[in-house]
Amino acid sequence: MTRHATALTIAGSDSGGGAGIQADLKTFSALGVYGTSAITAITAQNTRGVFAVEGVSPVVIGAQIAAVLDDIPPQAIKIGMLASSEIVAAVAEAITGYTGPVVLDPVMIAKSGDALLARDAEAALIEWLLPRADVLTPNLPEAARLLHRSPACDAHETEAQGRALLGLGARAVVMKGGHAAGPTCIDRLVTASGVTAFEQPRIATRNTHGTGCSLSSAIAAELARGAGVEQAVRRAQAWLHGAIRAADGLGIGGGHGPVHHFHEDWR
Repeated sequence: MTRHATALTIAGSDSGGGAGIQADLKTFSALGVYGTSAITAITAQNTRGVFAVEGVSPVVIGAQIAAVLDDIPPQAIKIGMLASSEIVAAVAEAITGYTGPVVLDPVMIAKSGDALLARDAEAALIEWLLPRADVLTPNLPEAARLLHRSPACDAHETEAQGRALLGLGARAVVMKGGHAAGPTCIDRLVTASGVTAFEQPRIATRNTHGTGCSLSSAIAAELARGAGVEQAVRRAQAWLHGAIRAADGLGIGGGHGPVHHFHEDWR
C-alpha cells in the first residue's frame, strides 16, 4: 500500500479559521498532504482582532505530539504559535528524536497587532527551537526582534539579518517580504550557499490574514512531498500568491480577511 504524505502542525487555534492550526490544515489539504495537529493555545479571534488567548497545558501539548508521532509519523513538522516559554520547552522536548524536516514560523504578533508570544519566551525559542529549524520563516519585524535590531529596510540588511539567524542555528531562513514597501513582494531564502530571491507582484488587498502561517505550512507540505528546500519555497510562494490574489472573492469578515486556501479547487 502506498503511504500518503503527512505533515504535523504544532500551533495555536484561530476561531476565525484564517490563521493558525486551521490555516495550516487547509494548506496541507490544498497541497495534497494529510494533516495532523497539536494545539498549543486557544484564541478567540476573528478578522477584526484577538480577544482572548489561553495556552494549552504543556503536558497535553506533549501528549498530542507523542500520539501523532507514534501512529502517524509525519514527513515534515511545522511549528507556529507557542505563546509561552513553558510551551516552547514542551514542544522542544516532544520532538527530540524526530529526524524529519522542521519548519519554524516564529509567530509573535497577530495581523491585528496583538501579541502572540510572551517576551520571556523569545529567549527560549532562540535557545531550544531555532537550532532545530531546517527552515525558519520570519517576517521582517519578527527577524528584527529575534536579533534585537531594527527591521530591515533594504535588501542588504535583509540578507544580513538572514545570515545572522543562520548563525543562531537555523539551517535555512526565509526572510518574508510582505512588510516591505514597493510593487514587488520579495521573499529571500538565505542558506550557507547564498541567497535566492523569489518575487511576486504585490497585490492590493487587506485580506491577508494567515499569510505567514500559510506560507510556512505550504513549505512544510512541499518538504513532506519530497521537495528540496529551494523548490519547496518556490512552490509555496507561488501557491500563496494565488491564494492572496483570490482572497477578495471570499468576502469573509469585516476586517483583515483570510487568503483563499482552496483557490485552485473551489469554483
